[in-house]
Amino acid sequence: MKKIITNILALCISASLHAGERPNILLIVSEDNGQELSCYGDSNVKTPHLDSLAQNGMLFESGYVTQAVCSPSRGSIFTGLYPHQNGQIGLATHKYAMFKKWPTTYSKLQKAGYYTGMLGKTHINPKSIVEDYIDFRAIPQSNFAKKNLAAYAQKSAEFFKKAGDKPFFLTVNYPDAHHPLQNQVQGRPAKPLRPDEVGAIPYIGATNKRMHEIVTAYYNCMMRLDDCVGELLEALENSGKANNTVVIYIGDHGAQLPRGKIFATEAGMKVPYIIKWPGKIQAGVRSKKLVSTIDLMPTFCDLAKTERPDGLPGRSLVPLVTGQRQEWREYLAYERNSDAVNLYYPQRALRDGRYKLVWSPLAAQNIPDNGAVDYVTQKKWQKCSYSEEELKSLPARVQEVYHTWINPSEYQLYDLKNDEWEFENLAGNPEHEQIEKRLRKKLMEWMKETNDWASNPELLKKLTEENNAVKASGKGKYPKEGWQYLKYIHPDKVSQTK
Repeated sequence: MKKIITNILALCISASLHAGERPNILLIVSEDNGQELSCYGDSNVKTPHLDSLAQNGMLFESGYVTQAVCSPSRGSIFTGLYPHQNGQIGLATHKYAMFKKWPTTYSKLQKAGYYTGMLGKTHINPKSIVEDYIDFRAIPQSNFAKKNLAAYAQKSAEFFKKAGDKPFFLTVNYPDAHHPLQNQVQGRPAKPLRPDEVGAIPYIGATNKRMHEIVTAYYNCMMRLDDCVGELLEALENSGKANNTVVIYIGDHGAQLPRGKIFATEAGMKVPYIIKWPGKIQAGVRSKKLVSTIDLMPTFCDLAKTERPDGLPGRSLVPLVTGQRQEWREYLAYERNSDAVNLYYPQRALRDGRYKLVWSPLAAQNIPDNGAVDYVTQKKWQKCSYSEEELKSLPARVQEVYHTWINPSEYQLYDLKNDEWEFENLAGNPEHEQIEKRLRKKLMEWMKETNDWASNPELLKKLTEENNAVKASGKGKYPKEGWQYLKYIHPDKVSQTK
């Protein structure tokens, strides 16, 4: 009798564990690309593997990052916090860093029993807050030259095998479409697009022969990315673990093209955001909900059935994607802080379902070094923006838009329903006075809730002076003794807003 009871208990425990089975998580992150994919309606390119992912999952039309620069964006993915909260306000290459106190997706999931892995770069400071919690590490560099792209799927297959029966969390960071933009690498794509097969990108506003060749190369990067993702998903399928794996694909920010990467523009901030969860998410759904990379940490914690860190500003996507909850946020905020030292220029932006407000507290100073043009034209890889001479040849309306981009007014207001790529600034327009007033109020509330140093004139002044002093010193890209800003912008608390 005792043996029978023991067996029954064992069966009950087994059934309970099966009922509470936690899914594997595969996060795919691409570099420097917006929603220029065929599943997002871009007719310039065909991306069949990412299209298939969307057709079998949920595609978010309004997916955003927190900042349109690699390190700050990835810092938010790792912590679930905005850059102004976690401290990673600029590139790790320039020694900007985050506070060490925050838990990360890797520390949380490893402690929850997940087998963790990463392919590709980390690109935050300090790396240890993530790297110390990675069980499987491969291709630990940026790989902008796109060498041995087949290794991403091969190493992933090795990871899937090593995970055994444990649930896994794997991030695969691809180098496309980061500069240099290459039309073909190692036979990828098999048939590169020609300039005569590609139309203009709307947010650039105009084109010439040189820019059109760059745009063509960008689309070939997207085709190459899609090819690599296809190999990765095939490796997952061959592992036998696909049916219990949540696959999430995002870009880290928009393309390094005019009015894209670095800036608080839609082209810089809006990214592809696709989730597939077999048996849990209705296939082929397109959502207009405002989602962000701040939602990934709470989502991962929910999937892993582990407690979320306190004070996260994001929300779990699990109830939304599974149809348990349809109400969602009405407003979403994002920001700009720095990139390289010479591109420090804080901005804050907030949008609702239609309108977007951008605040530039240093508007009187304009963008340092006209960084919108000079920074990208001095890159060693390619001139990926218009030169000042080229700008003079563009249509007058486009020249005006570029002037606003490089020399923004304190406030900008855009009707994204009728002006998706922000060509007409409505700030100060009497017809939109109440809308602007409402968004200003909501933006200030968000900054207060998230303890944003940019809303504090003294802290903003102090950080600006520190950055300008480093820039003026001429001693290099960053202060050799280290940045001091973490000592005085350290938040006493982070947002409790859900």
